[in-house]
Amino acid sequence: MIEHVHEHIIEEVKTNTRTDTIFVLTSILLNLVVLAINSALGSEDEGSVNYLVMAIFTLLLVVVNLVAIFGLFKGRQTRQKLVDGLLRIYQDNGVDGYYDRSLLESYRTRYLMFIMVVVATGVVGAVVPFFL
Repeated sequence: MIEHVHEHIIEEVKTNTRTDTIFVLTSILLNLVVLAINSALGSEDEGSVNYLVMAIFTLLLVVVNLVAIFGLFKGRQTRQKLVDGLLRIYQDNGVDGYYDRSLLESYRTRYLMFIMVVVATGVVGAVVPFFL
């Protein structure tokens, strides 16, 4: 039965990783697309209609980035719980010495870097076009 639990936890970790990847890539791609669209609109002299469209795209950017950041925080919590479960299985079976616990801090750092990339590209995508 332990083998089945172990396999289930490993599959959950893989799913968690794929979900986090989707959050990061989607938000970065949207940030770049909104940057391009809003930059094109901001450089034209069409007036208030363009600014309204830019504001709508910027609102979309903010919402998607907030969802991605929230998803990454939840993903980090989920990964922590899953890895804790794995470590308990490893301890119960006397093989916990093969898992370096410093990896847990590396995971936390990686999540923070992902969030920083999402925030940085989001800020650029939201702010830069309004200066053009």
